[in-house]
Amino acid sequence: MVEVLILEIEDPGCFWVTVKGCGPYAANEIEYKNMIAEMNQFYNKSCRDMDEIKPLTLEEGQTCVVFSKELKCWCRAVIKSIMSCTDYYLAECFLVDYAKYISVKSKDIRIAVDAFMQIPYRAKQCGLYRTKPVTLHIDFCEDTAKIIPARRWDCAATQYFQSLLKATTEIKAQLCAIEDNKFDVLLYVTIKNEKVCVNDDLVSKSFAHFEEIKEITECPANEESQRSLNVEYPLGLKIAHPPLPFRPVLFQEKMCIYNVSFIFNWIYWILGLELIRKNFLGPNFTESYCWPPIARGCDVLAISHQGNDPLLYIPPVLTFLQSESCYKYLPNRSGPLALILCPGWKKAQLVFELLKTYSRCSRPLHPMLIIVGEKKEEARDIKIHRGCEVIVTTPYSLLRLFEHHSLLFLRLCHLIFDEIEVLFSEASEQVFTLLDCYRKAITIEERLYSPHQIVAVGTCWNKHLAHLLKEFMKDPYVVITAMEEASIYGNVQQVVQLCLNNERIAVLLRILDLTPNHVEKMLIFTSTRNEAEMVHQVTVYNSVYSVKIHKESEFNFENALQHWTKKCTSGSRVVLVLTDDCMQSLGITDATCVIHFSFPSSPRIFGWRLQNMSDNFDNGAWVDQESKARSILLLTENDACHALGVLRYLEHAETEIPRELHDFTARVLEAEEEKKFARPLCTYLKTLGICKNRRVCADRHHINVQTDMTDKIIATPGCVTILPLHIINATNYFGRIIDKQKDQYAILAEEINDYFKNPGNKVCVERVERLALYALYEEALFHRVQVVEVSPNKEEKLFSNVTIKYVDEGRISQVESHQLLQLPARFQCLPPQAVEFIVCSVKPIDNEIEWNPRVTSHIYHKIKGNPHEAKVVLTLGNTIWVDPMVITRLSNLKTSVNEYNVRSEILSMGLGTDNPEHIEQLQKLCRHVKVPAHEKNLGALLKKEMTSPQNMCNLQNIQENSNESRSSSKMTMENHPYGKCVLFY
Repeated sequence: MVEVLILEIEDPGCFWVTVKGCGPYAANEIEYKNMIAEMNQFYNKSCRDMDEIKPLTLEEGQTCVVFSKELKCWCRAVIKSIMSCTDYYLAECFLVDYAKYISVKSKDIRIAVDAFMQIPYRAKQCGLYRTKPVTLHIDFCEDTAKIIPARRWDCAATQYFQSLLKATTEIKAQLCAIEDNKFDVLLYVTIKNEKVCVNDDLVSKSFAHFEEIKEITECPANEESQRSLNVEYPLGLKIAHPPLPFRPVLFQEKMCIYNVSFIFNWIYWILGLELIRKNFLGPNFTESYCWPPIARGCDVLAISHQGNDPLLYIPPVLTFLQSESCYKYLPNRSGPLALILCPGWKKAQLVFELLKTYSRCSRPLHPMLIIVGEKKEEARDIKIHRGCEVIVTTPYSLLRLFEHHSLLFLRLCHLIFDEIEVLFSEASEQVFTLLDCYRKAITIEERLYSPHQIVAVGTCWNKHLAHLLKEFMKDPYVVITAMEEASIYGNVQQVVQLCLNNERIAVLLRILDLTPNHVEKMLIFTSTRNEAEMVHQVTVYNSVYSVKIHKESEFNFENALQHWTKKCTSGSRVVLVLTDDCMQSLGITDATCVIHFSFPSSPRIFGWRLQNMSDNFDNGAWVDQESKARSILLLTENDACHALGVLRYLEHAETEIPRELHDFTARVLEAEEEKKFARPLCTYLKTLGICKNRRVCADRHHINVQTDMTDKIIATPGCVTILPLHIINATNYFGRIIDKQKDQYAILAEEINDYFKNPGNKVCVERVERLALYALYEEALFHRVQVVEVSPNKEEKLFSNVTIKYVDEGRISQVESHQLLQLPARFQCLPPQAVEFIVCSVKPIDNEIEWNPRVTSHIYHKIKGNPHEAKVVLTLGNTIWVDPMVITRLSNLKTSVNEYNVRSEILSMGLGTDNPEHIEQLQKLCRHVKVPAHEKNLGALLKKEMTSPQNMCNLQNIQENSNESRSSSKMTMENHPYGKCVLFY
């Protein structure tokens, strides 16, 4: 075994080394240096008599001497190929002592003198002994997958081989065979005092297989790898594969393989069947960068427009989890290897379902979904299944669980954050607490040789991510494919200039008047050719030298790039005026300033513009220094529709925002709300009192006099009897108000059913009309339904589907049109009885906006179809807010006893919490009623109606009929002219 030095690598089957020390295949170092010196002296002196040492002919394989400009000396070489040019021949030569290829003109090639050919060539061609490449073969016809020998080495295998040799401190080779001047060797590397056989390592990681030669018994072999080459795996079964051995000394190195084809093949091998079922065509752009480092166990932060897709991390994490040998140093007890933290129960449920789907073809991981409420008994009673290696949860739930399961982090290796920007915005304190717990768990000596990985994916940058990268991740891979987010990470200075459209030139000239402190390379983007011509003429007229470029300009791209790349003195400026369609052709990345003279047509174009400054992005947003890159956006009145997006982006970038922009966007937001007056009132505003996404929410957030303040419901103070029939969630239902004295709907329902008992009255609808009322037979009863949607061209079909609303229950469904029956006019006189009920002053825990299905299911079985007594708190249009809402029973003493309170029932489950601001926000909304301009003339009429004798009489009767139980209730009409909103407290 001899020590060698690697000179050049093509692949594991072909690389060049030089042997250190003395031996039969090693050149004496002193003799070699003397020979090189004499050869260079000889050929340098022979330049005058060049014809004597110049070869008459050139042939492939011919030995010669050539001059290397890179090495600055004459070198021994072998001609590999000859190419004919216009007036000379160009030869590609291989330098036999340096293992390099160079191209040389025929006139610069010299004859090899025998005296300089006596010492053996220094570069020895080698290959790994009996170690051959493999590839994954999928047979879709036979439904089988198998690893088979390949003709060529995969790029991933080559890169891994290179990374091994780069990380080593010593390389030794054992010669096993010589064939055609090629040495077949067993290669050994030493990394941090650990000796590794490269041949074995490539095979164990399924980069290669050992060639089976029965006559040779001393060849090292891996029986498990050999079996993997000969067994076919049905795609419907689990795929047993050789484990990926984990080497602690290599784990700390950045040895991620950015060969997407190999990673995809490996993942496809493990998850093949499910990927086929999902019609998976291959990793997208972001996955191509994320999968390799995650699959190798590296810390990764990924920001992308697809950052909310769990497939960014699930396939590579599942791939890494297959290598059981990686975890052999962990304590031998139960506990998860991976924790996936999601921003809410809904996303956690989605991730859990995907995990179950994609882990069917891997070794059993027994994933668990754990959502824990505020009840301490619930967290204490949770049992983590034996063999559970992946837990999906939320930060709040995990902290509650950790209080009663202190050994939860004992075996934890992978901590994964889904939608990291949402986690930080909603639960930053909880996230950092968990990160501290994880850091303490992995820094003990027993965990030194176990994997440690943090993966965070999201859609946008967050200020807390800098702290995450700096304090908790080790040598992380930062993958940001959204350039507008990369500019925030790169500390690009974002500037917005508000101006009128006809003032843009003046603003631009003021910017150009500022003298830069350093060389400034400025790009001015326009959207049209005419704008580019105009800006160019103005800059030239004002003594600012610039170059314009667009698709129709005579100035070609090469000249533009020459102008751009020329060296300039400090304080000077290079200006290029261009249109968006020229960006790709120029490929500029070193700009220091981008001026958006024309507003970008899309966020993608905005990102592409910023990409031109990518060389000047700070590599680390936590670095507190002045940015070299600036983005200046000119915002005019023509771009009003984009003002909200610009404001959100500046807030997100935490940059200085002009006061004028705040005022401008406030007016824009008000105008946008005016356009929503025909939309329904926001569901979140009604059920929670607040809408977190108000700027992007499509629904209305103001009171509409025409729809919200009508007399659809008689505003009755105190208690009413309600019958919930359609349960949307734990606090939102549709149903009817029951009049105990005379229930008009009960009478109508009886009449309708009696009418349709006569078969002659069941007349099918020939042509369905939108918004018309019909009858529908369902569950032994006839219901009144209204058609709310008829698909185009569906009327002509006999069995077309229509969308209907049960006007007396509130639910919406789809039925076939032939099921609808004609409803006589006398049954249509009674107005729709469905009313929306909302239990107020309670909301989901953990800043959630959706109720957990466990709560909804529990309340559904409690209240559906059962009459309840409810105290009315507020009414708006067809919606009533109630609290409390109870069901009562009579005791033997002829008194009513509350059996349960819906709000208290929700709170007792630990998945709901008090929301005292709920009604306050709605009352505040009612006090600031906004009316469109064309409706403001209704104010006097409404005020007159409110003070009419008939309405005043009705109010007096309502107060007089209040019984003792309602005496504590007080009714107030808000003091504004549109006071049809009734508040009770």
